[in-house]
Amino acid sequence: MLQPRQSIELADARLVGDLQQVEAASGLVVFVHGSGSSRSSPRNQQVAHYLGELGLATLLFDLLTEAEERIDRTTCEFRFDIPRLTYRLVGVLDWLASRPGLDPLPIGLFGASTGAAAAILAAIQRPEQVKAIVSRGGRTDLAGDELPRLRAPILQIVGGADLVILGLNRKVSRALTCEQDLKVIPRATHLFEEPGALEEVARLAGAWFLAHLREPARRGAER
Repeated sequence: MLQPRQSIELADARLVGDLQQVEAASGLVVFVHGSGSSRSSPRNQQVAHYLGELGLATLLFDLLTEAEERIDRTTCEFRFDIPRLTYRLVGVLDWLASRPGLDPLPIGLFGASTGAAAAILAAIQRPEQVKAIVSRGGRTDLAGDELPRLRAPILQIVGGADLVILGLNRKVSRALTCEQDLKVIPRATHLFEEPGALEEVARLAGAWFLAHLREPARRGAER
């Protein structure tokens, strides 16, 4: 049985993660936060708690090391280093594939800010593992020319008052060729701090993951 606090050893870094397992989980949602956030983010933790109540295991982890985080607070150089973030996330996916008890679970990625671009690029590299993506106020546009290669179904959630990200997400929708949806939460800003906004994010994300993670898990059990 894996312990909640995880030390994730990668080729270029040791990352720390918090794993929440649930009995008979129908999938595992990996949180990929972006600029200026961490696994301790109350917003991510609130959504993770909600997903756990739906029967989904969750993993919150830090894409950057503590030293990188300290530098990034001043320079912001690492949070926009999409190749680095993607490399780390792919490493975490490979780590999960080697963990007994977790390896058969279909994986969903919940990306926020620049982490959403890393989620898309990692899903392209590991299509057999990643079965669904949700972006919360995400810079999905930073996946650039790779967007048409995405095959995992993706839901983009954006605040109606977050006009810049809303415009970028709409452009991404036009570039995608996979199953997708774009949900706009009226009057919500980038951090979804308005009353009820984050709860709506969690509800939409939960419904998307249940729709796309449970069925592959059931088919695998029937074989």
